[in-house]
Amino acid sequence: MNPLLTVTNISKYYGDICACDRISFSLYSGQVLGIIGESGSGKSTLLSGIAGQLPVDEGEIAYRDRADTLVNLRTLPEPQRRRLMKTEWGFVQQNPRDGLRMRVTAGANIGERLLDVGARHYGNIRTEALEWLSQVEIPPARMDDLPSTFSGGMQQRLQLARILVTRPRLVLMDEPTGGLDVSVQAKLLDLMRSLVRTLDLSVILVTHDIGVVRLLAHRLLVMQNGQVVEAGLTDQVLDDPQHPYTQQLVSATLVP
Repeated sequence: MNPLLTVTNISKYYGDICACDRISFSLYSGQVLGIIGESGSGKSTLLSGIAGQLPVDEGEIAYRDRADTLVNLRTLPEPQRRRLMKTEWGFVQQNPRDGLRMRVTAGANIGERLLDVGARHYGNIRTEALEWLSQVEIPPARMDDLPSTFSGGMQQRLQLARILVTRPRLVLMDEPTGGLDVSVQAKLLDLMRSLVRTLDLSVILVTHDIGVVRLLAHRLLVMQNGQVVEAGLTDQVLDDPQHPYTQQLVSATLVP
């Protein structure tokens, strides 16, 4: 089976500082790749580079699209990249307010993405929006409410619905549970795990929370100072860490 996404020797510099240093990995269909590391390790820079939100300085990013065509994302024209982000990809922001239009209703947030992919029948769009609100456990009665009236956890679930309504193949997530209290985090993680399985999503998940990657990720990259210091199956890396930095991260989560 061919990889869905192949990242080869990606590097990003800020002056003399190397935020990402020759990072490579492959991601397969239906797989969740977790990327962990402390603040400043380069994990969010890597995610932004893959998404095309940030220009990388070196390396290749190749994506196999729905038509089974290999696309070079570093040379893809901007209109085509935007189209890809609206159809086959999605980006879940840490702060859901950055991923939602706060001045239009919950239903309109979902419907807008359907309009982007060519849907035009108002009744069908509204029906689809209602179905997705239900999928992410938002009461249908809230469909015509503004996201600003929602709790943080509900806003994050609405952002998921907005992205997943176009059935993307690849979803990039930047600290999706950050800023939420523990009980809300648990509900959101259960929902995300269920959606990944039922929709056969491929996901790149950036987080500093080992509990989140243990629950969701099949494979794991551990980053420190812009480099991948350890990689492998999630349980293998977390249960038997080899690199001193990974050992430090794991032991820190075990301290009561």
